[in-house]
Amino acid sequence: MTLLNTKRNVHTWPQIALLTVLGTLLCIALAFVIDCFSFEHWRFQWGTDPQNNVIIPGLVAPPILFFLLSRMRELAIAHRELQILASTDGLTDCLTRRAFTTLVDAYLEQVSQEDKQRGGALLVIDVDYFKLINDQFGHDEGDHALRVIADTIKGSLREIDLIGRIGGEEFSVFLPGAAPEAARSVAERIRQSVSQSLFAPLGQPVRMSVSVGGTTFGRPTEFSELYREADQQLYKAKRTGRNRVLFKAASPKAAPPLPLH
Repeated sequence: MTLLNTKRNVHTWPQIALLTVLGTLLCIALAFVIDCFSFEHWRFQWGTDPQNNVIIPGLVAPPILFFLLSRMRELAIAHRELQILASTDGLTDCLTRRAFTTLVDAYLEQVSQEDKQRGGALLVIDVDYFKLINDQFGHDEGDHALRVIADTIKGSLREIDLIGRIGGEEFSVFLPGAAPEAARSVAERIRQSVSQSLFAPLGQPVRMSVSVGGTTFGRPTEFSELYREADQQLYKAKRTGRNRVLFKAASPKAAPPLPLH
């Protein structure tokens, strides 16, 4: 799932060519204005060599404008790539915890201002017995296991869903607009897909599993509240046997106290 696009808000080559032509025409127009306007008589009149107003800007402006616009395009792409590097986990290609939290909170703030509330769900996913993988096969194979799990989770999501790596072996998934039953179905599909994924360090097949805690919402809320609810369900899933999914609807906010008279 691609969340950021390096080409977004960056001029394409046809656009640069068009801007170069328009900029050249503007330079020609300015040359005519400057050459033909008489400040002494405060009126326009033809200069002595009006053809120079076309020839000189037509020769000088295009290469300069094209070079400047090309450099601006390169800088925009470089800036966009730096944004991607800063918001993406280098190991799993998921969002970092900070980027994930920021995007979810931005979505929740936006929908809270709408007349019609849109629900959704947050999942917290933890790899079961991950320390044993590191201890038995080494951290390189542990990193490989995380990549396999991250790719497996992504394969169960829609294009609009978000996935972030929020801890060492902990992931979180945000499902905007997902109904409670649909969210539970996604969580169960993730659990089953991970248990069926192919992971064979040193040629030895190892069955992996994840525990999933989830919460749904249908009212204004914040990421911290959703995460707390989902994390509590994850803790219960780990405590009651692992390799399972537990869900709970987010608790409603307490009503404000009545004013005292």
